[in-house]
Formats: sequence, structure tokens, C-alpha cells
Amino acid sequence: MGVTVRQKTKGTKNPWWVFISHNGNRESKKIGDKKAADVVASKLRAKIKLGEFSFGDKEQKKTFKDYAEVWLKTTVPATCKPSTESDYKALLENHIKSVFYDEPVIKINRLEIKNFLMEKAKEGYASSTVTHMRNVISGILNLAVDDEIIAINPAHKLGKNVIRRSPQKNIEPLTKEELSTLLEAFKKYFPVHYPLALTLARTGMRLGEAIALQWGDIDFSGRFIHVQRGMSRGKIETPKNGKTRRVDMSQQLTDTLLNLKQSRKIEPIDRTNGWIFTSVAGTPVDTSHWRSRVFCLALEKAGLRKIRIHDLRHTYASLLLQAGESLAYIRDQLGHHSIKVTVDIYGHLAPEGNKDAVDRLDDDAPGCTLYAPKQKEANHGNG
Repeated sequence: MGVTVRQKTKGTKNPWWVFISHNGNRESKKIGDKKAADVVASKLRAKIKLGEFSFGDKEQKKTFKDYAEVWLKTTVPATCKPSTESDYKALLENHIKSVFYDEPVIKINRLEIKNFLMEKAKEGYASSTVTHMRNVISGILNLAVDDEIIAINPAHKLGKNVIRRSPQKNIEPLTKEELSTLLEAFKKYFPVHYPLALTLARTGMRLGEAIALQWGDIDFSGRFIHVQRGMSRGKIETPKNGKTRRVDMSQQLTDTLLNLKQSRKIEPIDRTNGWIFTSVAGTPVDTSHWRSRVFCLALEKAGLRKIRIHDLRHTYASLLLQAGESLAYIRDQLGHHSIKVTVDIYGHLAPEGNKDAVDRLDDDAPGCTLYAPKQKEANHGNG
């Protein structure tokens, strides 16, 4: 309780603020230089002592909801992918709204936010989900800072222990033999979908990246795919980390996609210049439909355990490691934003004592590519 004077951030050019805490209420005002702030603070202390002070500034009563509505309407659409925007709206509606919406922003403090986030973690929500909740709260309160209603964002720098990192889930990739069995099931029972399944298995691409591929993304002579977009909930967006990348193609995948392109030329619907993987109508594959009505059934036909489509990505990485490829090469193929992500997920699968693999992590190490053996003409497309 009382009146204090300090800068929002230290520095000679930054303005000074007066902070008032009285009878359970808080208020802050930007004053200017330190001398003026000290004068204002002295007068406020005198008013409080005489019982003449009261909170009455309408600006100081702006609620979290006031800024949330602006944030959703302006900041989020301008800075986030559509899928992220949808996630943020859901978190705000289902978790944050009931706790913070009607509260004046000047009353929201660090402890309240900490307790909220730790309670969500205790309820079992993943650390990434809790982090997104914090991002939503912080983004909204940033507007209050910009509006000079509060001096600092209480959602910043909450400490390392607020959001505990979820333990790394054990990944269970398919073996090389299991993957071959699955691809054979696709060829036999779902031949139209075999090229997509092979693409996922031979490149480690995310499903959203694969179904967003267009023929112009494929370099058949150079044997690589230029991954420059993804599809999420029916909308095109940039790849997950915001960066494009080149992914090497095995000879088997190159031949399969080339055959697919050539076959399209004699189909009733010309799809040679658009999406590579399409529905009968020529539109991009629907991820939910493909997951439930194709992938899961192919696993069943193959007699394999249930796995996620994303586990094909893990399978790709594990098979590369078994073949002696470096974590650095796998990072580039998968499009991880840093080697740390790759090591965290796949480091335990790397062969122990492999000096050549370690050497290839060096910055000046030459790149290397794993190509599947070229199939004989009679066996084109075998898994």
C-alpha cells in the first residue's frame, strides 16, 4: 500500500510513472521526468493521509475484455496464421475469459497470472497449451501497456517454473519392415493414395505440407521438393516455422511422382498444373478424411499397430539415423528451427560412438543425402 515512483524500463529517456496502491486497488499514471513524478507522488501521499483520495479515472477502469476485443480484431489477424488465430480464440473463450474478462487491467498482477497458469498445468494441459494461454494474456495486456494504462506487462518474465516443460513423449517409429508392409497395403487396397503415403514416408514432411504441394514445387532432375506452404483447416499458410526448405527425394519417390504426373494427362479432369494430391474433383486432400478413411484403414489392412500419421515423420528420421545420417541433415530435411529440437526428439536414437556422425554435425561438414535404391523397371513404386 502506498505511492511509488519508477520508470517503466530503466533509461534516461524513458518516462517516469507514479504507482498507487490503496485499499486493495491499484492505479498507475505516466508523468514525465522524475522530478515531476516525485511532486505528484508527494501530493497523492498527502491526499491519502487526509482521506481525500479516490480512484475515479474512467481510463483506469478499462477491463481485460476491452483490450481482448481489440486484440482479436486487429493484432491477431495481422500477426498470426489462421490456425493460430483459431487456437487463440478457443483458449480465450474456454479458459481465459471466465477468469480475466471483467477485471480492470490495472488490477491484474503477476501472482494472479502465475496461479492461473500453474493451475492449468496441474489440470494436465500440455506445456505448449499453457504457453499459448500465457501468450494470449500477454498479447492482450501489451495493448494496455501501449495505451499507457499500465506501465509493465505482468505476464512478462513469470519465471522458469511457471510453465514446466512436458516430458518428451516416447516415439514409436515403424521399423523398415513395418513401413514396407504399410506401403504395400496402400498399393493393394488404396492405390490412388499410395503416392501421398510414399511422400510422407520418404520425406518426413508433415501431412499439411504434403497436401499443399503443387507440381511447380518438384524438381525432378535435381530430385528435391521445395516446401514453401502448408495447409491447415482448409487454409493455405507458411510452413510451421515460417521458413521454406528443400527436401531431397529418393529415386523411388521421384519415379512414383513422375509417373503420377504423366498419368494425370489422360484423366478426364486435367490436374497437371495444380495440386499434386487431390480428391476426385481436383481439390486438395481433406486431412480428416484421409486420416480416418484411408490411413487408419491401411494400418488395419497391414495388420500393424495404431500409429499417428505424424509417426511416419518419426519413422523417416529414425531410419535415416540407422543409415548413419547426421542429426544436422535430419534437421534440414524436417525443417526444425534449430538442431536442439532435433536432438531433443531423436538424439536418443542416434548410434552411440559413431565418430563420423558426430563429425558431420560440424558447421563445415559436407552435406549428405540418403537415396533409396533405384528399383528395377518391373518393380516401380514398391515400398
